[in-house]
Amino acid sequence: MLDATLQAQLKTYLERITLPVELVASLDNSPVATQMRALLEDIAALHPLVTARFDGDDPRRPSFAVRRVGSEIDLRFAAVPMGHEFTSLVLALLQAGGHPPKVEAELAAQIRALDPGEGRTLRFETWMSLSCHNCPDVVQALNLMAVLNPRVQHVAIDGALFRDEVDARQILAVPMVFLNGEPFASGRMTLEEIVRKVERSVDSGAAAREAQRLAQQETFDVLVVGGGPAGAAAAVYAARKGIRTGVVAERFGGQTLDTLGIENFISVPQTDGPKFAAALEAHARAYDVAIMNGQRAQALEPAARPGGDITLRLEGGATLKARSVVLATGARWRQVGVPGEAQYRNKGVAYCPHCDGPLFKGRRVAVIGGGNSGVEAAIDLAGVVAQVTLLEFGEQLRADAVLVARLKSLPNVSIVTQAQTTEITGDGRKVDGLRYTDRASGASHHVALEGVFVQIGLVPNTEWLQGTLALSRQGEIEIDARCATSVPGVFAAGDATTVPFKQIVIAAGEGAKAALSAFDHLMRVPAALAALPEVVADPAG
Repeated sequence: MLDATLQAQLKTYLERITLPVELVASLDNSPVATQMRALLEDIAALHPLVTARFDGDDPRRPSFAVRRVGSEIDLRFAAVPMGHEFTSLVLALLQAGGHPPKVEAELAAQIRALDPGEGRTLRFETWMSLSCHNCPDVVQALNLMAVLNPRVQHVAIDGALFRDEVDARQILAVPMVFLNGEPFASGRMTLEEIVRKVERSVDSGAAAREAQRLAQQETFDVLVVGGGPAGAAAAVYAARKGIRTGVVAERFGGQTLDTLGIENFISVPQTDGPKFAAALEAHARAYDVAIMNGQRAQALEPAARPGGDITLRLEGGATLKARSVVLATGARWRQVGVPGEAQYRNKGVAYCPHCDGPLFKGRRVAVIGGGNSGVEAAIDLAGVVAQVTLLEFGEQLRADAVLVARLKSLPNVSIVTQAQTTEITGDGRKVDGLRYTDRASGASHHVALEGVFVQIGLVPNTEWLQGTLALSRQGEIEIDARCATSVPGVFAAGDATTVPFKQIVIAAGEGAKAALSAFDHLMRVPAALAALPEVVADPAG
């Protein structure tokens, strides 16, 4: 099952195992079960502390458990975890085998403290696809929780193998997580996000305690709101000045976490989004930066006097103070805004073709949007689904010529231009079609299908700032050449602003500029200057 290169790599990793690990498979007579058996036999042959058994009694077949002998660790794979999930398997083996997981001590303590009540367990099921680049983070986070806390159980399930269950649960997007048989969350989540959500589900006072803890933070010299490329760059540049710097972010990495490949960040020929996001966070953590993940900003209150404190209120109830602020809240997928879109989100309406495309194998889908993102999505989906209908509002596709030529060469793709989507239809449980108006003739058409992928650009995450500072008609934060906003002491950078061309490298540069402008502001305002610590020149500029 494993080629010589993978076997050699895995053998090197397994040398870190110090405790016996048992792989217990529950198999059937399917070809996938044969592959699973071969995989487990290959793994067991690589280390004397790893053994494989094939007498499991799990009703979900084929599947296998990864167990530490003599412990209550319970993590499973109802999948042959190759592709993106091979790393999840390797980490499961190492952690079950006694190799300490890479997790901060405070977060590990939170995980060990999770307690749903006497005699109860937290039983997680993660539905994923092997081509999903968002799924491994969720799988690995829940596996880690199962290793650290015996009250947590986890199984990662390949939706392509268990279509009856997928259909019964109406799972049309991955990763999709169930907790004790009920929907828990969908989409990419960090370990911190999962732990925080579980804490709040089992402990009603967790949110209040977290808000109280955050409120005890001292006043920041620079407080960055957002953890994408712009926010990370701002944090690094501010921290290098020796001033107190904090970052408030829903997800450190921002939109890059949902990006499959990055090939245009200068000096980095190729990387993937999650790896790039991890590098952003690691760089910020290398400095004395207070990172507050999983926090959503609710309101910004300007300083009452020049040099006074700016107030940031968070949705959880916490209040933070800062002498200057850099807003780097980024953007999110733009929605079509038609009837049925919200109702059928994750029930046929999707935004990530790489993640959710395999769930529509052999089915009919539509892609809304004829720019590069839409055309690339249609090309990718055409290799998986039965039929792709691409709908473009304008008179012609807006994607690069090479992409359009590739799209038109595919036999199972239909292109409809001057198409205004008016409704996404369904049967109450899932999508069954899409309705559009031909803008040239005015005629209305209905396309029968099972999935709709929306690829129509981005919208800035600035709704919470309306009425506080100047926004453009598109909702972008208006900035000048120094990234200053209409509010003194408040700067902005990245995709949430009016800067043209939404690119990672541009956002990072703008973040650096905003931090330098914030520092310059602090140097020029007497009240803020008096509160600053002694600073030193940054040798890197």
